[in-house]
Amino acid sequence: MRVMLQITEDGKPHKAKWIYTGLAYAALLFAVTWAMIQPEITPRPELTLVLGVAAAVWLGAIVRWWPVWPRQRAWAVVAYLGLLALNVGLIASSDAFTAYVWIGFPYAFAIFPARWAVFAVTSNAVSTFVVQSGALQSSPFVVMVGVAGPVIFAGWVAGLESERREKAISQLTEANRRLASAMEENAGLHAQLLVQAREAGVLDERQRMAREIHDTLAQELAALIRQLHAANRVREQPEQWQHHMDQVRLMAERGLSEARRSVQALRPAQLEKSRLPEAIEELARNWSQASGVPVRVETTGTPEPMIPGIEVALFRVVQEALANIANHASAARAGITLSYSDDVVLLDVRDDGAGFDPGATGPGEDGGYGLGTMRQRLLGVGGTLEIESRPGEGTAIGASVPAIRAEGAP
Repeated sequence: MRVMLQITEDGKPHKAKWIYTGLAYAALLFAVTWAMIQPEITPRPELTLVLGVAAAVWLGAIVRWWPVWPRQRAWAVVAYLGLLALNVGLIASSDAFTAYVWIGFPYAFAIFPARWAVFAVTSNAVSTFVVQSGALQSSPFVVMVGVAGPVIFAGWVAGLESERREKAISQLTEANRRLASAMEENAGLHAQLLVQAREAGVLDERQRMAREIHDTLAQELAALIRQLHAANRVREQPEQWQHHMDQVRLMAERGLSEARRSVQALRPAQLEKSRLPEAIEELARNWSQASGVPVRVETTGTPEPMIPGIEVALFRVVQEALANIANHASAARAGITLSYSDDVVLLDVRDDGAGFDPGATGPGEDGGYGLGTMRQRLLGVGGTLEIESRPGEGTAIGASVPAIRAEGAP
């Protein structure tokens, strides 16, 4: 771990330098005074005094140009080597400076990173001990191998471990910063997705309402207008006129009911009270009575309840196909086949009417609905739509949807 007491966050020297310098001067003054009043431990007091003054000047230089690692790396090394040399000289001149040389320890950690601070501390401890004890003259090898070597090795290992931890902490800090940044970005994306989801929901609801209005109100109104025109042509024939007016009343009531159900996003009334094959038969029967075109309904396979979305889509496709036959085909007859299998449900609606060219029908030519509405409904439940038709040869519409059975169905 790097000791950073020497600087503040703005890069200026930390107040700790004043604390260290104050302690150093106090210890130096005490040691010099003690050395001067104890001649028995100070053989050469004049040399001791000169070294004390030099140490005071050197401390002033350090505090004046406080080393900031690593920008002032060279000055930091010089500053500490000078402090170390003066410590050795002072302890050699008088034992009184035992009270001062310890100042090299906090200065080491204040100036250097951890790994190098350990070497600085070791150098200060070993050098002052050797000089004070005189061991260097008597057993230099023992001092180097038995004292300095293990201390330096231990310091090196401790420095490596400290830097490893520092690196891990730095990486963890960076990871936390990136995580915080990612969380902020994700929060922004989440808010954006919520806005887009709301907009998409509004668009989906608009499309749903447009399809429902087309499949209910628009078709019922178109059929109602046809009945009114037909009634107008037989005004002189009371029975036929009454028949058409009865159809008008039934269509108006049915259209109103379907409009209400569409607004409430409910299933068509026929599907609420009947299964899909019976609902299609009822729809075809009512349509045949109104249009005068006979229609044959056939169901193959084993009918099973499907999820509501699939049954509604198939029902609306039949409804739209029959409306197109009444409006455009001029057909003499029509047929509907509903086929159940294990994997898919197939629907086929055909007529022998005027037919048309599917490739010539561009988007928007039917007001944006009709065939496009069928495709959208089927696409919403994973289905497909195929159209086979030629002018003068009738039309066949085929729908295919996955057989997703309703919950509880066998």
